[in-house]
Amino acid sequence: MEQDLVNYGQQNFNLPHDIIQLPSGGIFYKSKKKSIKVGYLTATDENILANIDGKKSIREAIVVPLLRNKIYEPEIRPEELLEGDVEAVLLFLRNTSFGPEYKLNLTDPKTNQPFEASIMLDELNIKQPKIQPNEDGLFETKLPMSGSVVKLKLLSLMDTIAIDNIVDMYPKGYIAPTVTTRLNRMVVEIDGNTNKEDIAKFCQNMLIGDSKHIRKFMNENEPKLDLNRKVIAPSGEKVDVQIAFGVEFFRPFF
Repeated sequence: MEQDLVNYGQQNFNLPHDIIQLPSGGIFYKSKKKSIKVGYLTATDENILANIDGKKSIREAIVVPLLRNKIYEPEIRPEELLEGDVEAVLLFLRNTSFGPEYKLNLTDPKTNQPFEASIMLDELNIKQPKIQPNEDGLFETKLPMSGSVVKLKLLSLMDTIAIDNIVDMYPKGYIAPTVTTRLNRMVVEIDGNTNKEDIAKFCQNMLIGDSKHIRKFMNENEPKLDLNRKVIAPSGEKVDVQIAFGVEFFRPFF
């Protein structure tokens, strides 16, 4: 156990760093840390950024190694961080390395012509949850179709990587069970029942109305950065955009 903490903590407390406020407020972690120490990117980190493995998702190939190198907290395991907290750290690393301007190539909806727009990443606000979790960090909701009461947990980076890997496992032309896999990882209790096999069966046969309710409910209550923005096209039309942590976000690193 102690060895694990050393591996994750990096023990780089004396290197230049800043304090990053976590959108989650730390209430979902054992440590309850509201903020963490995060180092600045160095030339050494370019080895990670340049080592793109086409067989792995960006989360697995870049995000996890970066977090392991840059989070200077011995009790924080990067894979256990929630998506919103991971995004906050990635934004810090990008902003302090290349500045907050984020350029997007978009299409004017009125003229169908391409145009470039800029968003300032240091102006993003935190979405506050409408409902607070219980003392175990779980959310409770009643499903509208079945009437069942479920307890739900937010997905960690480890969860999202597992879902990415399932997609990669399926050959082209086959449909990967991403929806049911996500539900299996979110749902931890159904009407008081915590048996994993029963939960898996329930998720497999869940009515689509209940499935959509869970997605909407968790989206509304996950503490994370508000990544939605509006930009004005050359024609004057407003265009809704969402910042995604894919290739475009990491392009300056490449």
